Amino acid sequence: MLLDDKHGRKALFAAEAKGFWLARPVELPGSRPLRFEFSQDLGSRLLDWPVEHCLKVLCFFHPDDPAALKAEQIDKLQAAHDAARKIGRDILIEIIASKHGELKADTTARALTELYDAGLKPDWWKLEPQADRCHWAAVDAVIEARDPFCRGVVLLGLEAPQAALEAGFAAAHASRTVKGFAVGRTIFAEAARKWLLGEISDEDAVADMARRFGALVEIWERLGETKAA
Repeated sequence: MLLDDKHGRKALFAAEAKGFWLARPVELPGSRPLRFEFSQDLGSRLLDWPVEHCLKVLCFFHPDDPAALKAEQIDKLQAAHDAARKIGRDILIEIIASKHGELKADTTARALTELYDAGLKPDWWKLEPQADRCHWAAVDAVIEARDPFCRGVVLLGLEAPQAALEAGFAAAHASRTVKGFAVGRTIFAEAARKWLLGEISDEDAVADMARRFGALVEIWERLGETKAA
């Protein structure tokens, strides 16, 4: 699970008690250039984290961004990477390129190449889905050449409808590095809206989110079975 310690603190430690793998975001939401939330002194903050918690940092990074912006973004990612390494925490770097430029078949691979060139080797990548298998072939080639010990890629959702995610899931199943998905708003956004308006109960909200998550799991597993066959 991906849970923050600002709004999701109670759920965070409840999930830890259940033995879930946990990643915690450190970025200031929506920041571009990247900034950390709470404090720019990330190392001192991480000292309080359980060793098992993975640092997650999102960066809106496009390889066609201006050079000065990219340098600033990379500097912050390096700070997060170094802080995680110095105190023995895993790090997941999430890259979203489509919000600030065209997403072509080679865009993500180009972004990852620049980040590897800067010395970044995260344990995990979190990347946006694409229905183009050439996209994933390019990503696989970069990761396998630059860091064969990388644990892999998880897909993000960007609040995409289920049908769009299914197409992205299908293409990603051709990848050797994609291991699964970590989708948020596609699962909880509608339930949260209705719950905050008082239109549904706690129980109804939980049931709605469980249904949506279950449907995505079913799609992912079905596609995996098709690939194996």
